[in-house]
Amino acid sequence: MLRREARQRREYLHRRAQEDRIRASESKKQRLKQALEENRLLPTELRREALALQKSIEFDDQGAEGLVTQQDDEYRWAGVEDPKVMITTSRDPSSRLKMFAKEMKLVVPGAQRMNRGRHEVGALLRACKANGVTDLLVLHEHRGQPDGLIVSHLPFGPTAFFTLCNVVMRHEVPDIGTMSEANPHLIFHNFTSHLGQRVCSILKYLFPVPKEDSKRVITFANQDDYISFRCQASPRMQPLLGWGRHHVYKKTDHRNIELSEVGPRFEMKLYMIKLGTLEQAATADVEWCWHPYTNTARKRRFLSAD
Repeated sequence: MLRREARQRREYLHRRAQEDRIRASESKKQRLKQALEENRLLPTELRREALALQKSIEFDDQGAEGLVTQQDDEYRWAGVEDPKVMITTSRDPSSRLKMFAKEMKLVVPGAQRMNRGRHEVGALLRACKANGVTDLLVLHEHRGQPDGLIVSHLPFGPTAFFTLCNVVMRHEVPDIGTMSEANPHLIFHNFTSHLGQRVCSILKYLFPVPKEDSKRVITFANQDDYISFRCQASPRMQPLLGWGRHHVYKKTDHRNIELSEVGPRFEMKLYMIKLGTLEQAATADVEWCWHPYTNTARKRRFLSAD
């Protein structure tokens, strides 16, 4: 088992290194092709290898839509097989964190909750891989308040780290509706940048494919890089129906629908993505990290291109 995992990990790293080389070559080909089409001088750094690139362009497939990346390889079974999600907490969780873990188990269809106990991260990951788990969710807290969420995709990554804020449990929401266990329809709003699409994929593939007649809807709405999963709508985004909420709906007539919130409510903020699983966090490459101490940190928006 250990030898097989080590071999698969080496093969995965080799494919990722090959992808970087192919991407650099494709970028050079595109620049050369654009210079020839516009009838202008070739870039200085391409003049030595222009003839070799020109020959390789002739054999390229014109019908291809793009390269197959390691992101495609990570989620190659998405939509074919239902994900198998495991939810656990940090060690010695409070009663509030245990309750939040139970509610997150209801949010993700088919998820299983496991008591952390004294298990180490490495032992958790090995047990999850042996049982075919596709994603591991780890919840953290500070003084009884949930404040962190880690989503680790198995068997090779990536691992996304989120900060949680404004967490409201189901029992704290007045006139709460019943929780449906149907596979939900997903709405992702304002994830327009390349990083936003990456985060969208990490969250989207936690959920199985829903049926067309499912009455359950989950909305992830991005505003100022905060991903909202709650009921109250911002005044600037009031026209968006069901903004940042988890609800079920029913039709009252042929024109109108009635929404019923089922909770919980919280907001997430991404601060790191690592190209590896959780036990490799100390050595894995960092795909993206939020750097707050920069001059433009407050002005820049990473998850949206606006």
